[in-house]
Amino acid sequence: MSFFKKLKESIATKTEAVTNIFKEGLSKTRTAFVEKVEELITRRKKIDEQFYEELEEILIGADVGVNTVMQLIDDLRVEVKKRKIEDASDLQPILSEKLIQLMKGDDHSGLRMAPSGITVILFVGVNGVGKTTTIGKLAHKFKSEGKSVLMAAGDTFRAGAIEQLEVWGQRVGVDVIKQQSGADPAAVMFDAVQAAKQRGVDVLLCDTAGRLQNKTNLMEELNKIFRVIQRELPDAPHEVLLVLDATTGQNALSQAKLFGEKSGVTGLVLTKLDGTAKGGIVIAIRNELSLPVKLVGLGEKMGDLQQFDSEQFIHALFAGLIQREDDSEAEKTSE
Repeated sequence: MSFFKKLKESIATKTEAVTNIFKEGLSKTRTAFVEKVEELITRRKKIDEQFYEELEEILIGADVGVNTVMQLIDDLRVEVKKRKIEDASDLQPILSEKLIQLMKGDDHSGLRMAPSGITVILFVGVNGVGKTTTIGKLAHKFKSEGKSVLMAAGDTFRAGAIEQLEVWGQRVGVDVIKQQSGADPAAVMFDAVQAAKQRGVDVLLCDTAGRLQNKTNLMEELNKIFRVIQRELPDAPHEVLLVLDATTGQNALSQAKLFGEKSGVTGLVLTKLDGTAKGGIVIAIRNELSLPVKLVGLGEKMGDLQQFDSEQFIHALFAGLIQREDDSEAEKTSE
């Protein structure tokens, strides 16, 4: 069975709606990345040094990341020798197979929830990456699953951050625990945990300050928040999610490296994937950091925040190819 056919079958069990969200959300990356690879394969036909160089350029252009690209090209060279491949068109399924291997790692893409009681999820990240929107959309997702949710406005330094979270709270019907602007974020978290306990909620989503990650005072602030939460709920926070803007490409990768080393991050959220042709950054992040991508933002709508799924991701990238393989098979059977 062909690799693409296997991939198609493995996602056939998943809902069509989710498959479509991934497909639509990754259309810009598909154009910039897969269609360029296809064009290269049609034009070059033979696998030679020039072919590898051009493929390298396309991958780096899609922000797959230099280290990852070098590794990928080396792997492809080995496979080409091993399988005695000469025709460039035979390389596409192998390339997609390698990409899935790079992204899978140990696929812990599900959010870690408390086995009982309150699940606390903390959000970190610099300003402007879509942190508040992600919290709002995740609150909506949990609510639609029948869970009770509370939000904590711990980003007390950024002008308008509390109000922005409140707007989301009203939109999705979730209460926001807050204090005035400039208040101590750890004090807000203390109030929020108390409120969550009193109300017996399932999930507490906490926004935190997003000033630049290299200011030590922000890291101290986060540690203080951790201590306050852990004093009240020893197993919490269950997740510390770093929100990154996918449109910033390599910049997102360096933010992840800086934050990840210092702040106890357990997973990543990549927002605005629908707005960029640099979706390859997911592959770079997945491969260069030992942090799982937990959620991806694939559009403006409430339901466009999705749990990350490496098979859906690769299927969405190679959707055109998979469709063509299906069409040519259908033609053969009808002949």
